[in-house]
Amino acid sequence: MSTQNTKTIVTRGILVILLLSAAIFGFRKISYELHHETTDNAQVEARLVPILPRVAGYIKALHIEDYSTVKKDSLLAEIDDSELALQLEEMEADLAQAQSDIENASASITNTNASILSAKSNFEVVKTRKEKAQRDFERDQNLYKDGAITQKQFEDSKTNLDVTIRQYETSKNDVAVAESKSGVSESQLKRAQAQIEVKIARIEQQKLKLSYTKIYSTTDGKIGKRNIDAGQFVQAGSPLFTIVNDKVFWVVANFKETQLEHIKLGQEAEIKLDAFKKQPIKGKIVSISDATGAKFSLLPPDNSTGNFVKVTQRVPVKIEIEDIDKYKDILRAGMSVEVSVAY
Repeated sequence: MSTQNTKTIVTRGILVILLLSAAIFGFRKISYELHHETTDNAQVEARLVPILPRVAGYIKALHIEDYSTVKKDSLLAEIDDSELALQLEEMEADLAQAQSDIENASASITNTNASILSAKSNFEVVKTRKEKAQRDFERDQNLYKDGAITQKQFEDSKTNLDVTIRQYETSKNDVAVAESKSGVSESQLKRAQAQIEVKIARIEQQKLKLSYTKIYSTTDGKIGKRNIDAGQFVQAGSPLFTIVNDKVFWVVANFKETQLEHIKLGQEAEIKLDAFKKQPIKGKIVSISDATGAKFSLLPPDNSTGNFVKVTQRVPVKIEIEDIDKYKDILRAGMSVEVSVAY
């Protein structure tokens, strides 16, 4: 056989192998596409817990660095509490003064009650005198008519009755005044007691604010980018940094709406990280969003405006990662992944 014939046979053999390989690859590709729904519009998700101060102030100390690991309830930062502590001391001093006001009000009630007893006792004495003066006047009036006593004696008796009547009215008014003071004193005591309760509540609120100057972690995880430094002023509610909960990760894949026909809850999914393509991860579909991703955007599309352009929408699908503990070291929130679901 000539060299030329040999080259022809080899060339044809190579072409046949290439065609067979392409046919096999194409068949497998088409077969795979016919029985799988795939998307590269997916990423790894995790719980991102923002750390927010509950009081305003200057940062006194920070106990974390960028991307450091933290445990739940560990101290992360401290806000300067000097001003709040001074306000608490002022409130406690104000409370002590209010408590002395209660003591004074209680003493005033005691004195008022004693005055009432004294006024009532004096009233009874004056009442007795009045009754005696009334009887003496009536007796002397009869005697004067009979000429048994002089006019001066009769006038003295009448004058004594008039004086005791005035004393009686005065004493009666003294009892009423004393009793009215008792009501005022009791009202002052109740008011002082109410003020005490208000001041105690404000002190407890101030102590709570003081406790907020120490900022603790609310979960285990890793610190993201730190946005503050010591000496910086922060407002209540402004984000200081974020903790990434590294205990649980999942994948959100945004499938086209035309793919949802074959996407069901409980289906197995294959996940490939762009960073580790040779390490496939098994997952399971646990939920499908009831709205497209566009509906969650800041300006969702409104087809009623008249400028409608039909665009294939995407629907978020949550995929739970199986054997999550095996992959925690390589998973990072926000990583791009490819997802394939067999049907």
